[in-house]
Amino acid sequence: MAETKAPQMQATLGLTGLTSNAMALIAPGAFLWLTFFIQATAGVAGQPSTAPAMWMGIFAALLLCLATAVAYAEISKLYPGTGSSYYYAEQAMLSKDKAFKYARLAKFIVGWGSHLYYWVYPGVMVATTGIFVGYVVGFLFPTFLSGSNPGPLFMALVAIVFSFFVAWIAQKGAGASTAVNLAINVVQISALVVFSVLALGYRTSHPTGTPALLYDSQTLSTYNYQFATAKDGSVMRDASGTPLPLLDSAGKQVPFTADYPATDSNGNMLTHTKASSVVGIHKVSWVFIQATVAILILVGFESVTAMGGEAKNPTKHIPIAVIASLLIQGLFCYLFEYFAANYFLNSGYTMQSAAGSAAPIGDMMIIVGDNLLGRGHGKYFMLAEAFTVFLALIGTTLSCMNTGARVTYAMGKDDEAPEHFGMLHAKSLTPRRAIWTLACISAVIGCVAVSFVFADASAPTDATIAALPHNIFSSFGYPSHDTLVKVPNSLLSITLTSNFGTFILYGLSCFLCMVAYSKRPDHNFLLHTLIPGFGLVANLACMAVYVVGPFFSLGTKMEPLCALGISAVWGAYGAFYFLKSSKKKGKAILLETKQAVSQ
Repeated sequence: MAETKAPQMQATLGLTGLTSNAMALIAPGAFLWLTFFIQATAGVAGQPSTAPAMWMGIFAALLLCLATAVAYAEISKLYPGTGSSYYYAEQAMLSKDKAFKYARLAKFIVGWGSHLYYWVYPGVMVATTGIFVGYVVGFLFPTFLSGSNPGPLFMALVAIVFSFFVAWIAQKGAGASTAVNLAINVVQISALVVFSVLALGYRTSHPTGTPALLYDSQTLSTYNYQFATAKDGSVMRDASGTPLPLLDSAGKQVPFTADYPATDSNGNMLTHTKASSVVGIHKVSWVFIQATVAILILVGFESVTAMGGEAKNPTKHIPIAVIASLLIQGLFCYLFEYFAANYFLNSGYTMQSAAGSAAPIGDMMIIVGDNLLGRGHGKYFMLAEAFTVFLALIGTTLSCMNTGARVTYAMGKDDEAPEHFGMLHAKSLTPRRAIWTLACISAVIGCVAVSFVFADASAPTDATIAALPHNIFSSFGYPSHDTLVKVPNSLLSITLTSNFGTFILYGLSCFLCMVAYSKRPDHNFLLHTLIPGFGLVANLACMAVYVVGPFFSLGTKMEPLCALGISAVWGAYGAFYFLKSSKKKGKAILLETKQAVSQ
């Protein structure tokens, strides 16, 4: 037999390894590319976009995460071990004279709720990888696939392959995963800094009225002239699809010049007129909506708390790794790069252009690359950056799959999930069954997420759909615009489901920190009550947006309701499984005697 309960995880990870694993999950090099499209389309078709508050939404989500990170860091000092919040819930309750009886119930609620995040999140990652690969393939082979609107079938196939590829790396062990993540962190941070500097340079060197580049989403190329348009407003093109230039009275091309209009005639955001607009609030409701999406790019700092069994000095290194990873990736990398990308927007590439593209950041890279290297050469810069994004995708998917599998392993080992999940492989000492199960789940979720990724606010026009290459990998799965605009955006729905699970987990973790330190002699009001209390309230507020938003026309409607529906089904099934399993195994729901607390 290759698998047994006997093997135990080995302590091989130091501070660098733990921090690298957490930083890989908070991957700014990947998420700027992957989620800018989701954030740009977070709204209702036909209504003003919430995108102006994108940067502030990230900042709000960062404050929430910092409060939660402090809670994780503090509670990990008390209870180092494998299982993260699932393990903390039991230990925190067992440490209390009256609340100990709720230990089993509390840990199951936390563990089951966390799976709504840890099992769905990898699916979001493999789905976005499908979109990313579709963009690059469409750029290289435009007659086969559209880069702006890749085919659902093609993206689904990529999601399946990528899911099992990452699982193959994960099952080799924490050492192999850490080495990969460390290298990826260095590469992706360097790459995003280069792009951000070039994006800021483009904006500052192109004031209003100066010659600039106009981007065409069909040819994925830039042009230095204005496009000729038909009476219906569509761009006129030659036989090869190249936009025809607008000619003046003398028959000469009208050069394209930079401008920074705030909105279009329908009130949709186009650009930020000044730098202060990027960091502005605009509307409080928009900030909350953007924060509910932005949480996706910041989660992962807590992942190292699931690796307590593999840490050399968990009580010292895990708290540092939790805080350090979030500060480096969130406070520095994300806020800098998102400011640069938003400030870059101009009349040659607006927020509406971003909302209609599978990879807005890839488009921006082509523009700044053409500006730096000359027209037609920006594609090489984009492809080089795309390679680093792919590396970052491997790192973040690997890290979240490792974390999710270890939480499932902890529940299996504790006999709160099917017993086979609690087994380690004899050679690699990894929970292989949990890893491969998660790979299968991720592949399925990834396929669902890419099925209607261009729907609702991001639905392409009928003209765009008609221009797609006619083959099963490109045009299949694209009904009419009127149909797509009525369908929930599948990627946003799955993303919000993962994020709802995150809010549940983070809110409970903040609460557990307050419980664990209650009446202890080392209790600190700031660290163990005020900050976790703020984190708890902030997480509850973000969850409330899912319920309140659709009924008060605050941003998108269909997707939050889909996320709530999925979450409700998961919770109901969890309650059924817990009661049925308890009865079958003869385990009491509430403990009658207090057990010893692990130290």
